[in-house]
Amino acid sequence: MKTSRIVRAAGQVALGAALLTAGKGHLTTRRQEFQAQVPKWFPADPDTVVVASGFVELALGAALLVTWRQPARRLLGTGVAAFFVGVFPGNIAQFVERKDGFGLDTDGKRALRLLGQPALVAWARAATRD
Repeated sequence: MKTSRIVRAAGQVALGAALLTAGKGHLTTRRQEFQAQVPKWFPADPDTVVVASGFVELALGAALLVTWRQPARRLLGTGVAAFFVGVFPGNIAQFVERKDGFGLDTDGKRALRLLGQPALVAWARAATRD
């Protein structure tokens, strides 16, 4: 069905743009807010984690904008989904440690944010499938 392919392609482009925006934020104006998502127990400097994850987001976002052939597209979607799963402990830590960031300044808002991560995983998978 041609319409579903167009919708998936639009979803892939939108996700790529979102990752590029987030990656840029990791390296510039939102850097301190992203540090709120690095768990206290994680054995690395929070700023280093934020910078490294920013570069990963930039790479994944750019790849989403240029990778259109299967099976590479599907593998990329799996990689993006895995990245979202990998950073989920940071979202949990932000909730558990009651850290403010990105306007998430209440337990309710931080809890609601936790629901967004599975949606990102599903988005990455759906936008890059056949």
